[in-house]
Amino acid sequence: MRFSKLFRNRIDFFQLLREQAEYIVQSVEFLTSYTESLNSSDAEQVKSLEKQADQKRFELIQDLDKTFITPYDREDIYMLSKSLDDILDYYKTTVKEMEVYQIGQCPELAEFMAVLKTASENIYDAVCSMQKKPKEAIQYAVKAKKCENKVEALYRQAVAELLKGDDIKYILKMRELYRHLSNCADRIDEASDMICHVLMKEIS
Repeated sequence: MRFSKLFRNRIDFFQLLREQAEYIVQSVEFLTSYTESLNSSDAEQVKSLEKQADQKRFELIQDLDKTFITPYDREDIYMLSKSLDDILDYYKTTVKEMEVYQIGQCPELAEFMAVLKTASENIYDAVCSMQKKPKEAIQYAVKAKKCENKVEALYRQAVAELLKGDDIKYILKMRELYRHLSNCADRIDEASDMICHVLMKEIS
């Protein structure tokens, strides 16, 4: 390893992670609006934010390679960044599924989106608190994990309601969309676990 790495300007990894988390909050806002109105500009915003977040993650990975001293284990920073990116990927692919399945305005998604929005905000607050308030960050992460359970309950209720109908095509495509949103909540749960993993190593 070159000794020059020791003397580089310190890179603010906390800021890079915060920016990734901010993309999540912005994305879920536009996704919520898209499920309500099917406005194509909202869909494009979700896709654009995912691309911007990919660039931010690429920047973080490059900086990890250049930097000798990092605030946490570099593997943990990498995995936390990946878990944040996975949430954004699922928000983007939710839009794509709605487009492919030609799903119209869906008031049934309102409860799902409300919970995902809250969970995303908790992830953002957790990431923003990691540097100076790690115990608060863990509390926010735990709140985000609880949202995953709520989405699972909504998924079961929604599928049960679907099965009361007779339109097989509608049942199949909506079940896939509900499943996708449930998987999105799983990604939020994984990000929450990663935040707790990183911080518990520091606190202990």
